[in-house]
Amino acid sequence: MTSTQDKITVIYPESDGNPMSDNTKQFQWIVVIKENLEILFANRPDVFVAGDLLWYPQQGDNKIRQAPDTMVVFGRPKGDRGSYQQWEEGNIPPQVVFEILSPGNRLKEMARKFKFYEQYGVEEYYIFDPDRLDFNGWLRSSDGTLEVIDEPENWMSPRLGIRFELKDGNFMIYRPDGEKFLTSTELAAQVQTERQRAEAAEDRVRELEERLRQLEGDRHN
Repeated sequence: MTSTQDKITVIYPESDGNPMSDNTKQFQWIVVIKENLEILFANRPDVFVAGDLLWYPQQGDNKIRQAPDTMVVFGRPKGDRGSYQQWEEGNIPPQVVFEILSPGNRLKEMARKFKFYEQYGVEEYYIFDPDRLDFNGWLRSSDGTLEVIDEPENWMSPRLGIRFELKDGNFMIYRPDGEKFLTSTELAAQVQTERQRAEAAEDRVRELEERLRQLEGDRHN
């Protein structure tokens, strides 16, 4: 009688037990980058953007994983996911990854992340330290390794088309159309301003229409 071995079901947890951020400054930058990228690619159904989502590159191994602060995947549909299981996603790895540093990050931890991203196919890797105002980036070279970007403080992402600028103590990110990445508060204020402008324009049109009716009435009288 031949014995059979039951297949072991591998569980891929949706949380690694670590907080998304260590402080408000780190959290704000994670949200700003993630949400502005969502807005930038809102009309691209084949671009998936996620924040703090566990990425499992290898089926059958739930120990090999990372949760980038923000990741962008071209060639995958939008939609909710508990984790990014690469073998379920056409075996497409995230092409662009962002990490926002906090005082709690350690050199060993960041070296391990770098090795992971290099090994599993990330094309562009960016790190921003909001406390030290330090921005660095790496780009995948022809030999398959991630090579440091010499002048990241004035750099345009080949994949995203966004531009980074670190000048006079300020770190800014610009969309391809030149508009700056905004916080949720700034975005809400912008929407309110546009609404007020639209309402003012409608009021002006109504005033002009009423004036024309009066002129027509005066002419017929």
